[in-house]
Amino acid sequence: MHLLELTLDTPAENLAVDEALLLAAEAAGEPRETLRLWEPRQRFVVIGSSSRIANEVHLEDCRSRGIEVLRRTSGGAAIVAGPGCLMYSLVLSLEARPELRAIDRAHCFVLNKLAQAIGAIVPGVAVRGTSDLAIKDRKFSGNSLRMKRSHLLYHGTLLYSFPLEMIPACLASPPRQPAYRAGRPHGEFVMNLPVDSLSLRLAAIEAFRPTPSNASWPRELTAELAAEKFSNDAWTRRL
Repeated sequence: MHLLELTLDTPAENLAVDEALLLAAEAAGEPRETLRLWEPRQRFVVIGSSSRIANEVHLEDCRSRGIEVLRRTSGGAAIVAGPGCLMYSLVLSLEARPELRAIDRAHCFVLNKLAQAIGAIVPGVAVRGTSDLAIKDRKFSGNSLRMKRSHLLYHGTLLYSFPLEMIPACLASPPRQPAYRAGRPHGEFVMNLPVDSLSLRLAAIEAFRPTPSNASWPRELTAELAAEKFSNDAWTRRL
């Protein structure tokens, strides 16, 4: 597994990098695994591949705040991201790890590794619901995946210094909620980890132990996907 620490200028470009890494791994004809770490430079909203935007996003509030709304290719509900939120992305080989073709095992594999590594610096981290990381009953990480023929993309958020008031300002209550949420609003459900960015980055690296050298990345494919898909309103507002 290679390490890629890369943040591009725009939300669309950053979403495109994840998709490009997955597609490039598929095209390689051999296992190609990457851990990418990045942190947004501006606030934005990302909805899941099958999300209905009007059901999950306060569009007028986002518009008035200048917060862009985009759609990703993985599942799950809408998120708000920005500075104070470390983003991680994993491209994992299904040939090298065939057990991860079972979605529940993919969630367990990634989240248990993160929980163990982050729990070494912040006690009490646990996997909750289908794809959350939490301390007791407060969530600090939401995650989603996309499965292809020979690789999968698993990515998520790790909140450590994010203005939590932006979540209810931008997002409605999600249509699907884990039982441990118990119907609580965003402000009573989500928390920041009490760590700094560097400590969290080091924990993510410890969890997966990638090769300590910055990997190359598919620049042309990233630019193409950013222009044709992730910055395209027809893609974002298709549901």
